Amino acid sequence: MTTLTDAIPAGASADAVYDGFADWTTAQGITLYPAQDEAVLELASGAHVILSTPTGTGKSLVAVAAHAACLAAGGRSYYTAPIKALVSEKFFALAEVFGAENVGMVTGDSSVNSEAPIVCCTAEILANIALRQGEDAAIDQVVMDEFHYYGDPERGWAWQVPLLTLPRAQFLLMSATLGDVSDIVTDLERRTERPVAQITGVERPVPLHFSYERRPVHEVVGALLEEHETPVYIVHFSQAAAVERAQALSSAKVSTREQRDAIAAAIGGFRFTTGFGKTLSRLVRAGIGIHHAGMLPRYRRLVETLAQRGLLRVICGTDTLGVGINVPIRTVLITALSKYDGTKMRQLSAREFHQVAGRAGRAGFDPYGNVVVMAPEWEIENAVALAKAGDDAAKRKKIVRKKAPVGVVNWGQGSFERLIEAPPEPLMPQLQLTAAMLINIIGRGGDVFANVRSLVFDNHEPRARKYALARRAIAIFRTLLDAGIVETLDTGIHLTVDLQPNFALNQPLSPFALAAIDLLDPEDAPGGVGTGHYALDVVSVIEATLDDPRAILNQQQHKARGEAIGAMKQEGIEYEERMELLEEVTYPKPLDELLSQSFEVFASSQPWVRDFELRPKSVVRDMFERAMSFAEYVSFYELGRSEGLVLRYLSDAFRAIRQTVPADARTDELMDVIEWLGELVRQVDSSLVDEWETLIHPVDDPTAPVVPPAPPSVLTNRRAFTVLVRNELFRRVQLAALQSDDALVELDPDAGWPDALDRYYDEHDEILTGGPARSPRMCRITEESEVWRVEQTIDDPDGNHDWRIRAEVDLPASIDQGTAVVRVTEVLRL
Repeated sequence: MTTLTDAIPAGASADAVYDGFADWTTAQGITLYPAQDEAVLELASGAHVILSTPTGTGKSLVAVAAHAACLAAGGRSYYTAPIKALVSEKFFALAEVFGAENVGMVTGDSSVNSEAPIVCCTAEILANIALRQGEDAAIDQVVMDEFHYYGDPERGWAWQVPLLTLPRAQFLLMSATLGDVSDIVTDLERRTERPVAQITGVERPVPLHFSYERRPVHEVVGALLEEHETPVYIVHFSQAAAVERAQALSSAKVSTREQRDAIAAAIGGFRFTTGFGKTLSRLVRAGIGIHHAGMLPRYRRLVETLAQRGLLRVICGTDTLGVGINVPIRTVLITALSKYDGTKMRQLSAREFHQVAGRAGRAGFDPYGNVVVMAPEWEIENAVALAKAGDDAAKRKKIVRKKAPVGVVNWGQGSFERLIEAPPEPLMPQLQLTAAMLINIIGRGGDVFANVRSLVFDNHEPRARKYALARRAIAIFRTLLDAGIVETLDTGIHLTVDLQPNFALNQPLSPFALAAIDLLDPEDAPGGVGTGHYALDVVSVIEATLDDPRAILNQQQHKARGEAIGAMKQEGIEYEERMELLEEVTYPKPLDELLSQSFEVFASSQPWVRDFELRPKSVVRDMFERAMSFAEYVSFYELGRSEGLVLRYLSDAFRAIRQTVPADARTDELMDVIEWLGELVRQVDSSLVDEWETLIHPVDDPTAPVVPPAPPSVLTNRRAFTVLVRNELFRRVQLAALQSDDALVELDPDAGWPDALDRYYDEHDEILTGGPARSPRMCRITEESEVWRVEQTIDDPDGNHDWRIRAEVDLPASIDQGTAVVRVTEVLRL
């Protein structure tokens, strides 16, 4: 079959680009819609295109044409999107079309083939490149997907900056919900001297049917299943509500026996290794999917793949599906018209409503799409009561009508009908200015004053806002000047420091982290700076530079407060005092005081770091100190609905530690922690690596099971596996120190733990668990072919070191489960 690069060879003329793309789509069995045809023609001719057409009108195919035209012209094309999941999806989709060698990806924490002629990246990555390099950037074309993020208060700056600073580039701006963009069109034409084709107002190829339901959700879903209006995507505005809905539907007969058999065959030997994974396994086998941002990537990808194959009849998820993810849906059922936006509860905007509703209806499959909106619970209960009373006037009169609870954001059929007709709200520009942005512009060189003035005054902001940005720029510049980071010479404004190549692209606080690590004592000498555990202190420094994973920190605080209340009750502290003291209890913040003081000192000479908040916390360190596996940690803090967040944080931490900590600061113990963390992440979910490997070695059979390759054997990384083994033994030491007989018996039923602990505590008052107790010197491992034998020395307060824990490591079971499978055989005194 002719590939797209064959159809549009290098150096092709505008006409040849258009004709080649048209021939290629025809060969794929695709007939272009008029809007697609017009957009491709304009792109081939070199014009900018603003494509504001409904979901299902093939905007992604237009983007493919744009990349093809740029590739044929020998240019470099960037695809940007607001979320990493969408960037990743487009990366794989484009690699299938253009070949893996022609497509790269950069998301800030991942980089694959980044020098390719087509690069997929988040908007912030592109914006920082544009600030650093300006019109000299090797960027010939920009495809901005979900362009309505231009109006996002926090992130909109990243969508405006490329439009202001890349005058050579051709732009394709795409969204189903743009609204009036006439100001952007006028500015883009003036700035680039290229025409802008605005393609909008297109009729959906699959019309939508809207309905407002006052029946309970389970009845509505049952009717949709009976009427074959599936797949149904049930939209919730919290992850918890999505999972609860899926669980509630699991008792209904969603799929036939034949459909369930097809699902089982497609799943094959997929590894459901976590607590939530086991729940998901049961649900998808019944034809019910779950989809939200808190899931592990491989679980989310599994649901998407099963849905794309038409095997899931119901998917319960959040409104994140509205952000471009390719899951075919016939019916969108929206459970509410209000949401919590991070600050307050409010009704959905027209843009949010149309973004989600637009997912309904599959072009080429469905004659129409359904958008069903549920009435509020109290309205449904009133309708059910009235239906039950029937035409009996006396019964109807006795019904006590329920009202919306006080303070609740209500909606009704009127709100629903207004949203259907309402156009998306106008996009409001959201340009910001930070020290990091200013440093990038100064680092570009040339006429710095003119470049900054252009960004501050020649933008899309209203007049008053421009002057506010100017005042902000002057204030930032003065702090940079005072700190000696910039200097003004006869030749202009210059930086006095060399910027790291990825400045402001990855971890902006990395320079501070390096300075803080220098304060620590690698020898862990008495009286040294830190906690006495250098390796974990380095981890804490890096963790303080990462974004807060709020779900994890909230659960840590919740557990800490629960434990604190128990301790205070035992001490007899009165309720009022307990509540006062409880306000001071938070999640763990290792090195908080040291890092805060160091940050202030660092900021006095590097004031740009104040754009970023230092956030001491302990997640990686906490997991390591508790000697827990991923599944155990998720279970311990009850994070089943957020395990994807946990993994993303661990992945970010692993990359930040590996990229930031210099070689001369890496002790053997720190290398153990780094290797342990990397292997833990890989064993939990190596889907990105797996899919990249699949691109290089593709599977030709489209009906093959949707099983990603298993991660490499956990034994491959010997160093990491050794740490896993040591952690399993030290976990027993910790439980023994707490005298947790039941937990130890559950782990090792035949080890004789209760009797051994009785004998130990007859001799000693405690078991030590500090740094020396978990030293590798206290754990001796003897490697054999099928089993490793381990002996852990218990650190007693008298220093006798004559109590030992002996165990065996089952290597085949460890390979199968992706972690160290350890069985304690005896606990004895020598």
